[in-house]
Amino acid sequence: MTAPTLTAPAKDRPEETGDSFDRDVLPTPPGATGALLRSLLTPMKARVALTTLLLLVQQAAVQAGPLLVAYALDRAVPAFRAGDHGPLIAVAVGYLLCATVSGALQYAFVVASARVNQDVLLDLRGRIFRHAQALSIDFHERYTSGRLISRSTTDVESLRELLSEGLQELVTVILSFVYISALLLWLDLGLGAVAVASFVPLFLLMRNYQRRAGRVYRLRSTAIASVIVKFVETMNGIRPVRAFRREAVNDADFAVLNKRHERINGDALLEMARYVVGSRLVANTAVAAIVLWGAHRVADGTLALGVLAAAVLYLRRLYDPIDRLGMFLNSYQSAAASLEKIAGLLAQTPSVPEPSAPRELPARESEHPGREVVFDGVRFAYRTGGEVLPAFDLTLPAGQTVAVVGSTGAGKSTLAKLLARFYDPTDGRVLLDGVDLRELAVPELRRGVVMVTQEAFLFSGTVAENIALGRPDATREDIERAAKAIGAHEFISALPDGYDTDVRKRGGRISAGQRQLVAFARALLADPAVLILDEATSSLDIPGERAVQRAMATVLHGRTAVVIAHRLSTVEIADRVLVMEHGRIVEDGSPAELIAETGRFADLHRAWRDSLA
Repeated sequence: MTAPTLTAPAKDRPEETGDSFDRDVLPTPPGATGALLRSLLTPMKARVALTTLLLLVQQAAVQAGPLLVAYALDRAVPAFRAGDHGPLIAVAVGYLLCATVSGALQYAFVVASARVNQDVLLDLRGRIFRHAQALSIDFHERYTSGRLISRSTTDVESLRELLSEGLQELVTVILSFVYISALLLWLDLGLGAVAVASFVPLFLLMRNYQRRAGRVYRLRSTAIASVIVKFVETMNGIRPVRAFRREAVNDADFAVLNKRHERINGDALLEMARYVVGSRLVANTAVAAIVLWGAHRVADGTLALGVLAAAVLYLRRLYDPIDRLGMFLNSYQSAAASLEKIAGLLAQTPSVPEPSAPRELPARESEHPGREVVFDGVRFAYRTGGEVLPAFDLTLPAGQTVAVVGSTGAGKSTLAKLLARFYDPTDGRVLLDGVDLRELAVPELRRGVVMVTQEAFLFSGTVAENIALGRPDATREDIERAAKAIGAHEFISALPDGYDTDVRKRGGRISAGQRQLVAFARALLADPAVLILDEATSSLDIPGERAVQRAMATVLHGRTAVVIAHRLSTVEIADRVLVMEHGRIVEDGSPAELIAETGRFADLHRAWRDSLA
């Protein structure tokens, strides 16, 4: 028969309840989005200035065309009829030169802006990845990996579309407006005034579209993130999905999310259609009015035909990009919503910050690797206010192995996470050889304290690379020595490529017990002073548990160890047992002392012995 486990009526862990944390929309501090964009562009401001200059000159060359047409109609053609070919030839050469210069500058602008865009996106993706790694464990327990993937893929892609296409359209439209307005007013004040007046309803249409579309695109960004989260969650849990026949339920849930995304996309297209129809109506009305009025003035002799032709050409050049401006506004709203979400993510600060003046651990005073651990007036409550650990004091002498048992939700894992500094205490201190963990830099802390979890997570890569995770500079001899000490060398050598065998995603190529042995070899090679084992054998069968327990005896020798245990067979290796209930330590003593008493541990031990009979 299998050993009993310490169980209690099911209830949610404190860290999983009562949290109103919005799992998609992180609060974005005022000005954070603009500050992020400035920080991305400031290092390359010289290249941004160059691309702007290229576009300025290119647009000047483009806008010279209608002026040449006006000159040709009003001056060059009459001169040609009079036998003077020079003005018309000059117009042709000038037009060809403007087209050539405009094309060359456009090419140079596209190349320069593309390099700026790619460098911005490279920097942004790197920032998201580095910042996500730096954020504390409590953040990752609430903000899913699917949403992080959405931030670094879908949202960054929205920004790429804006930078690579939208900004050029915007700058082109703005420069066209400035150049053409000035030229129209210079050519004819009346025509110029009518043209400029037509920009007022276009501006109001654009503002209304921007306001309405902004709301839609924020919803769309959230909707696609929900789709990605559901997909990632389902694929990561494909085994229980198949085991419990959740395919149909998941299909239905995914269909709801997918339909919501489709509906919001439809709303975005509808807003775009309204803008395009309205802007075209205004533009066509303005052009028709100017042509009719200009033709009447040409007939009266108060306006030159070339000036009217140039004005119409300029207006078509100005109004033609209206649809493209709508596409820019689409890209802008999508990118603005995405950039706001990215800025909100990057504005998150670790709840477990690096010390401003880090200290080093004192040199070990004995040949044993263990260090003393002290919980000094420690209290812990999650940010929702629910207290998990009332104030307590606890001392773990160097080299002592302490087993922590208790029902689900008793606070065992929270105690371990405080020792690993995944969380900081709400009050009090956790000391390692007299040094507050908050004063240790992360590399120094990780050299001193290592946690082996029940999952024994392995990364894609070779067995040797996974063992050397905590000591990347370890030699192959060091890696094999650690594996032999743990008892893992035999099964590793039997793998197709031995230590160079790729364990694949999450270590799926080897069994759960073998993954645990690799994790113990990793811990032994890292040589920590304090080792935390969080239910390291609870998912194993009896032979696997015995193999891991033999490995545990090797790893724990001489070290300070905290063993979170559900199976009482694991407790046998401990020097001391702590029994926790509702965040409090209710029993503390050696296994023999607690068995001899009449407390909870003694009852559990008797039940376990009876199960073995």
